[in-house]
Amino acid sequence: ESATAFGCLISDMWLGEFDYVSPEAFHSVFGKRYPTFSKRTQHDAQEFLICVLDDLHEAFKQVRAQLCQERQSPGAGASTRSSSGTSIITQLFEGQLSHGIRCLTCKAHSDRPENFTVLSLPIPSTRACSLQDCLECFFQPDTLTLNNQINCYWCGSNQDATVKASITKAPPIIIFHLKRFAWQDKDRRKLSTTVCYPFSDLDLSPYISTSCRNTREYSLCAVVNHAGDMDYGHYTAFCKHSVTKHWYSFDDAQVTKIPDSEVQADTAYLLFY
Repeated sequence: ESATAFGCLISDMWLGEFDYVSPEAFHSVFGKRYPTFSKRTQHDAQEFLICVLDDLHEAFKQVRAQLCQERQSPGAGASTRSSSGTSIITQLFEGQLSHGIRCLTCKAHSDRPENFTVLSLPIPSTRACSLQDCLECFFQPDTLTLNNQINCYWCGSNQDATVKASITKAPPIIIFHLKRFAWQDKDRRKLSTTVCYPFSDLDLSPYISTSCRNTREYSLCAVVNHAGDMDYGHYTAFCKHSVTKHWYSFDDAQVTKIPDSEVQADTAYLLFY
């Protein structure tokens, strides 16, 4: 039901018959499955995005499995299990990380894979930094010690270790979440750091595993902005038209064409490449 409502919303947007389109019908249907988002209160755009992607994935996955089952002949005995976990959502947005873990005692190495649809990047500065700085911070090696030790199979006990993440599968569309809400001492606050992000030629090769063959350079296609503080705020979006390549600002019922220079904003919260 929510996938159908989402399809209607997208159709209405691309028909071009209205100055703006309200997502009220989709929000109503989606709120039935996720009551948290049905309330007229403040919510986090990243959490909402993940729920929407998961919900659409489950809907399309079921349809895909059903179509595969209908297409296979009764006597073929072909399995649909390999395709049952995939959908257009995973094909477009899902990537994979590998966490390389090395025991500092016996030097044994192991890899732990992890699928992702959104990469949450730390912001390493309170003044200004670049998206590349955020990526460097996310992918830098870390030492696991004290309460974070690993249980080493070869040593037979808990040991200090190093861990380093790398991308083993780069999705066609990669989403970065800038972690603007952080703990400082015992208080949670919002970081208003200016994060400079490239419009094109984003090179992820330094963070991609040598075993990954689908390396590519990315171009910015959308930005979700958050203006406000911890307990209140307002979301807007900048989106690049896939045909005309012009940028547009979406601010509630105000949809306006904007120059490229306005796309770089201090309020950026989610980046779509």
